[in-house]
Amino acid sequence: MEKTVSDIPTPGSRPGPLSRAARRRRAATGAALALLVAVTGCTGSPEEKPAATDRAAGGTPVTLTGPLCDALPSGTEPGNPGSLVGQPPGQALTWIPVLTTFEAAVRATGMAEELSAPGGLTILAPTDDAFRAKFSTANMDNLLLKDTDTLRKLLREHLVAGAHPVGDLVAAGTLTTLAGTTLAVTGAGPGARLADRAETVCADYRAADTRIHVINKVLGNLPDTAHEEDHHH
Repeated sequence: MEKTVSDIPTPGSRPGPLSRAARRRRAATGAALALLVAVTGCTGSPEEKPAATDRAAGGTPVTLTGPLCDALPSGTEPGNPGSLVGQPPGQALTWIPVLTTFEAAVRATGMAEELSAPGGLTILAPTDDAFRAKFSTANMDNLLLKDTDTLRKLLREHLVAGAHPVGDLVAAGTLTTLAGTTLAVTGAGPGARLADRAETVCADYRAADTRIHVINKVLGNLPDTAHEEDHHH
């Protein structure tokens, strides 16, 4: 009988040169994110928080898996995995440098409190590159600054009840998001492939009652608009 994630006990290259259009997209999106920070308030800066090792306060090591992990903070660097254990998930997201768009979307929609819901949560967080590959700058700006209802629904396509390690998601074979979408989960090296579409690229960050798995594609059914950027430029 096929299991779902609800059956799991809840327990957490350097890029090539950018084209002129891509540089404009990145600059414009950066401006929108800067405006969003000014409107909602910044949740903190690296200079304000102490560094820690890759072990949680209790001494338990935090082990991440995936090809992107080596490029992310580790050791005693600010934002290393051990330092995020016990932090509210909304705050922990600010320390993972490839999740600035996802974290901005959480603030734009006021969903930080929802991420700390009783019972724990699994966050499937797309990278900034994943958002750029999915949405045009204008589309993303509209979601962040105006159409937050649609953005909130999109975020829920990336949230799963219960704090599940990536191995448990693979063992279950399927998961159901808070948006009600059921996704097939298969193994992909030490990580997971979701709906034969996205893969975890750095899995098993742990925050308070939360597992954060960084993924390389945006889930959900919103249309792809990134191609419109090059078309208009």
